[in-house]
Amino acid sequence: MFENLSDRLEGVFQKLRGKGKLTKEDVERGLREVRLALLEADVNYRVVKNFVERVRERALGAEVLESLTPAQQLIKIVHEELIRTLGETPAPLDLGGPRPVPLLLVGLQGSGKTTTAAKLALFLRKKGHRPYLVPADVYRPAAIDQLKTLAEKVGVPVYDTQPSENPVDIARKALVEAKAQGRDVVIIDTAGRLHVDEAMMAEAAAIKEAVSPREVLLVADAMTGQDAVNMARSFQEKVGLTGVILTKVEGDARGGAALSIREVTGVPIKFLGTGEKIDALEVFYPDRLASRILGMGDVLTLIEKAQETFDLKKAQEFREKLRRQEFTLEDLREQLRQVRKLGSLQEVFGMLPGIGKKIKQIPFDEKEIVRMEAIINSMTRQERLNPRIINASRKRRIARGSGTTVQDVNRLLKSYEEMRKLLKKARGARGLERLAQRLLRAI
Repeated sequence: MFENLSDRLEGVFQKLRGKGKLTKEDVERGLREVRLALLEADVNYRVVKNFVERVRERALGAEVLESLTPAQQLIKIVHEELIRTLGETPAPLDLGGPRPVPLLLVGLQGSGKTTTAAKLALFLRKKGHRPYLVPADVYRPAAIDQLKTLAEKVGVPVYDTQPSENPVDIARKALVEAKAQGRDVVIIDTAGRLHVDEAMMAEAAAIKEAVSPREVLLVADAMTGQDAVNMARSFQEKVGLTGVILTKVEGDARGGAALSIREVTGVPIKFLGTGEKIDALEVFYPDRLASRILGMGDVLTLIEKAQETFDLKKAQEFREKLRRQEFTLEDLREQLRQVRKLGSLQEVFGMLPGIGKKIKQIPFDEKEIVRMEAIINSMTRQERLNPRIINASRKRRIARGSGTTVQDVNRLLKSYEEMRKLLKKARGARGLERLAQRLLRAI
């Protein structure tokens, strides 16, 4: 998401960086381009107008025009105003009050609401909570079955909804059952429609009246742009929302929904659905997203992803092996597997400052990691521990077994040897211990 917007803004700021001093005309010209970039990204026109006016008011003052680095100052202002538009600070879930705490999910059919309910349950379970899932969409039996399947996958109990039951009764009974089981959070997945209608709104409002949820969360598809904003406004007016979960942000959405919803509705974005995997749900940080949009990277999110993904025990073992210079092909395979858990390389590199724009210019194949792992898997354990015994005939066997070529096998072995040499040299420089610490921090 935001790829086109980021490129457009980068182009605007690149032109301004080439000027030692900015005039009012330079600023106005740059702001016109920023305005067009935001409108093309499907940002609500009122939000664009307010945003540009705030930036203009600050940019035409001494803060920029009399600065020694005017372009950098203007970027700083745009960054701060983007954060302001997005909501300034994260909005955590309100889980206060008597247990169990009800959370109500609403939204249109196809927005990913049912999957998001399971993702949210997994997120809360990892935080030490005891969630309980409730399928309250009786109009689509498939939705009930889907949530039951997902509940089993994330290791969370689910209410045994029957399609003949009334959704309001389901919500009430589920709260009683959750309390009896000692659960502390109840996530209710309500029915959706292909479009906003009065019946859907009335049912959502009735469930809200019956169970008094601490949170009413709209699940909105980021790919729908302004439609998501209009839908959020309708739900806010007729049901009352406390937050929004934007889904499918990993796609080629232009990003207008994320930049518009907070200011148009006054309702904060609380989570982003970042992929199809069941754990692809992130807390929404306005400052981090603003940094991503402006190509500043998002190192904090990358670190959090790494902390959740990497096995600390295995990382410590890897560190010890580096210290003893015992880095084998089995260790390389393990590291490749760990990296793959983080997501696509494009996404990971995009979170590094100064790398996001450049990575698109580097030709690399995401499947290369899969290919490397397949080659190592086709080796015997003896070959993985001692690659020197891999002769021509063994290479041909490994290539056949992995569906690759002998050249691919040679390339992997060469890369592995280069890594070993690098580790050896590090001993005479700052020490292998420090190198190990750096590698572990980097991942």
